Amino acid sequence: MKDMKNTVTKSKSKNDTTQGLRNLFVAQLKDIYWAEKALTKAIPKMIKNVTSAELNKALTSHLKQTEEQVTRLEDLFSTIGKKAIEKKSDAMAGLIKEAKRIIKENKRGIVRDAGIILAGQKVEHYEIATYGTLLSFAKTLGENEAVALLEKSLNEEKSSNEKLSQIAVASINKDATEENKKADEFQPERKEKRKELSEIEY
Repeated sequence: MKDMKNTVTKSKSKNDTTQGLRNLFVAQLKDIYWAEKALTKAIPKMIKNVTSAELNKALTSHLKQTEEQVTRLEDLFSTIGKKAIEKKSDAMAGLIKEAKRIIKENKRGIVRDAGIILAGQKVEHYEIATYGTLLSFAKTLGENEAVALLEKSLNEEKSSNEKLSQIAVASINKDATEENKKADEFQPERKEKRKELSEIEY
């Protein structure tokens, strides 16, 4: 009798854990669904403010991917028998706000481009972390159709992040450094200040 009671208790605990994980899974799907839809409005503003043709192309490609990911998430909700509902992502809202601030605080040119890459990669890292965790949850819950959809989005985000890194290393950061050097030539006091700061021991 005691053994049967223990078995029932363990079974109930396991069911509660599974349901709790499923609830968390659905909640985070709503979060990333809101985030991706918000990005479909934010990315065009980034594109409008870049000067690098290569960066423009990368962001334009990512915008198309993001639109596809929104549709993919809607398909995912359907596979788990849930209605596609958004829940505001405070994290993504903060990242988008930061991107707007970077654009506002830097004049149009290479430095702003570098800032937009920075903002874009912060977004990518958030998406990679979210899709990666959701993928793990889906595997644990046995949601095989969701696994396939999440894997595709995760791989796309990793690829987009790598592309931004390549653009930054190949040209943007180098050009931004050159732009700062030119500014120093026309502002000797700025160059001297930079030298003083570099000599400070911490």
